[in-house]
Amino acid sequence: MSNNNTAIVEISQTASQFRSSIVLQAEHKYIDVKSILGLFTTLVNSHAYELHVHGPDEEEARAAMKEVFEKHGLQVAVV
Repeated sequence: MSNNNTAIVEISQTASQFRSSIVLQAEHKYIDVKSILGLFTTLVNSHAYELHVHGPDEEEARAAMKEVFEKHGLQVAVV
């Protein structure tokens, strides 16, 4: 598996641990981060990401998602 694939699987698995809605905005697309397929088509083509987190455990989810994106060298703004 390439590094990008590893990042996608880890991002999705991390997101799935939370009840909050976690949506990645890449350019004009919005992708549910819990969807591996959505991530495969998006993380490859874009470099500026925004992460929208809303729900009962959003504080923990934001911190965990930021950490996993940074671990894989992906720039993300949590909004």
